[in-house]
Amino acid sequence: MVATAAAGAGGGPRIDGAPMATAADLFVVSGCPHSVGHRPQPCTSLRWTPAGGDDTVRVDGVPVLLDTTAAMCFSAGLVPQGPPLVASVHQGQGVSSR
Repeated sequence: MVATAAAGAGGGPRIDGAPMATAADLFVVSGCPHSVGHRPQPCTSLRWTPAGGDDTVRVDGVPVLLDTTAAMCFSAGLVPQGPPLVASVHQGQGVSSR
């Protein structure tokens, strides 16, 4: 599966000119093979949950998504599908997961 920043995202915080993914960004999920009882139940959205507290990395007051940031996948019916297994993060291209 691949989660990509939704259209219009990336206009937020930048560090050295590069856009930073934050907890405020929306991500579109594609290619999720998840199924329940041999019926497709693909993830359609991701919700990221930054740790919070004083040690959270923030840009302009918004938590930045790190490779250690917790997340949960949800189906179209908002049924939790479990956490994504982050394989790699591509700056400006999205998060690859499996």
